[in-house]
Amino acid sequence: MVYTASFAFFEAIWEAGVTHCFVNLGSDHPSIIEAIVKGQNEKKGQFPKIITCPNEMVALSMADGYARLTGKPQCVIVHVDVGTQGLGAAVHNASCGRAPVLIFAGLSPFTIEGEMRGSRTEYIHWIQDVPDQKQIVAQYCRYTGEIKTGKNVKQMVHRALSFAMSDPKGPVYLCGAREVMEEDLTPYTLESEYWHPIEPAALPQSGIETIAEALVNAQEPLVVAGFTGRNHAAVQELVNLADNVKGLRVLDTGGSDMCFPANHRAWLGLRYGIEPTIKSADVIIVLDCDVPWINTQCHPKDGAKVYHIDVDPLKQQMPVYYIKALRRYRADAQTSLSQLNAYLASNFKEKLSSNLFSDRWTALQEAHKKKLETIAAEAKVDEKGHFGTPYVAQQLKKLCPNDTIWAIEAVTQTAFVADQLQVTLPGSWLNCGGGGLGWSGGGALGIKLATDYEGKKQFVCQIVGDGTYLFSVPGSVYWISKRYNIPILTIVLNNKGWNAPRKSMLLVHPDGEGSKVDNKELNISFEPTPDYSGIAKASAGGEIWAAHASTAEELGRLLPEAIKSVLNGTTAVLDAHLEGPEGKYGGGKAALVG
Repeated sequence: MVYTASFAFFEAIWEAGVTHCFVNLGSDHPSIIEAIVKGQNEKKGQFPKIITCPNEMVALSMADGYARLTGKPQCVIVHVDVGTQGLGAAVHNASCGRAPVLIFAGLSPFTIEGEMRGSRTEYIHWIQDVPDQKQIVAQYCRYTGEIKTGKNVKQMVHRALSFAMSDPKGPVYLCGAREVMEEDLTPYTLESEYWHPIEPAALPQSGIETIAEALVNAQEPLVVAGFTGRNHAAVQELVNLADNVKGLRVLDTGGSDMCFPANHRAWLGLRYGIEPTIKSADVIIVLDCDVPWINTQCHPKDGAKVYHIDVDPLKQQMPVYYIKALRRYRADAQTSLSQLNAYLASNFKEKLSSNLFSDRWTALQEAHKKKLETIAAEAKVDEKGHFGTPYVAQQLKKLCPNDTIWAIEAVTQTAFVADQLQVTLPGSWLNCGGGGLGWSGGGALGIKLATDYEGKKQFVCQIVGDGTYLFSVPGSVYWISKRYNIPILTIVLNNKGWNAPRKSMLLVHPDGEGSKVDNKELNISFEPTPDYSGIAKASAGGEIWAAHASTAEELGRLLPEAIKSVLNGTTAVLDAHLEGPEGKYGGGKAALVG
């Protein structure tokens, strides 16, 4: 029986909990391909499922979406240096979005004369031999390493995954030459109980006391959250804190996952670090958050007490970063919140039950009610039947299943979408978490694959801007959707171009020359508009539901059809043509501040 380093590699990732490999194979993978066939023939359900991905960006985005939803690491296999570069912005997204993914790439063979099995056999092996392939992605990865012998391949895999699964989680990268991966081995196993990730850290006692006392004595306490929702149990702990300290409010900064439910009176919605309460709060807890506020537009008032709790409070991969925090704690959000709730219950129960806090609770209820009324009023249709993003999102909320998982990459439209969807279930909202546009196509597929594999079979809806839709490599996304029967609903928010650059320009040059011209003159227009749903349909060989909606009447007729199609197992893409401020400028004034 042939037992190679490549086969041991697949055994190792399976033993570590990796259930899927998203692959884009090349000339460096003969032993990988042999191992895949051997595993499929012999392991019978105890071997990772292989998903062929014609584009590396989509492959990593799928693994990323799967890992974000489940917390379980997944694997991507790509082709030498060019495949590594093909991962593109997806590596940035996985790093910023804290997605635990193992990337493996082959290396060009290092022998030329046939000295070893795997020696160079093709012209391209000279061309793809680069000095240090790992450095292409090293600054985005928690760990990079080269497999130099098959004899410790499992140890290398488990070491890499220990980094991927320890906070702050993220991508890791391994590579190995053909000769190494072809190496014959004696079968062996590792004792997996010795390869767990780092356990979550807790607040020190002094930190618990300091923060709890500050919250209890605050006039206007605020929590600014970023990634806490990734751990679904942390959402409930944050709700408990808001219930205990009545008057506390919570702002979600869109770090990737829904952090706080919209049906709670303390909910302030999702904004990217710009919110009036940041300016007025006297005590602020920054909780597992990369960008709590944008100083040039919004920051805490003088004298505000800021405490930063984060698994990575120093932001070690950001060369420039600081906030004015009195204390910084390297600690896990759920653990910290649980500690704070227990301490508050033991030491401040009587004070927190006083009329002062009851009055604040009543005031929050009224403020929350008014906020929801304002949001509802934004979902309007003009006299010609044209609509904007708020109306589209409102209809999606009304018509999609209650347990829908939303994969969001709406860029300038994100705040509108979040306001209308008002998600309440942990794990029901995921967005990119990074700045590499194009995540949501593969991300939505990975999320749907995960929920089906885990037996939950939830409905998945991707909401994406038109420019971002093109970045997502739809030709690959919808081929994969068809090939592997992964039905998702895609809503393209078509505002005819890249409107985020207009927002960026206006923030710096609000009255400049660019403010006086249209998107064509800014070179960000997509007119004439591509047939976005047609692209998807062609990619799936015509076997996909595809349509356009330009009026509320068309949307009302077509959206139920699209949802029904997905529920029946066929992917649907609906191109929603936006008009009004959202269509012309990518979100209008609200997007500029939100």
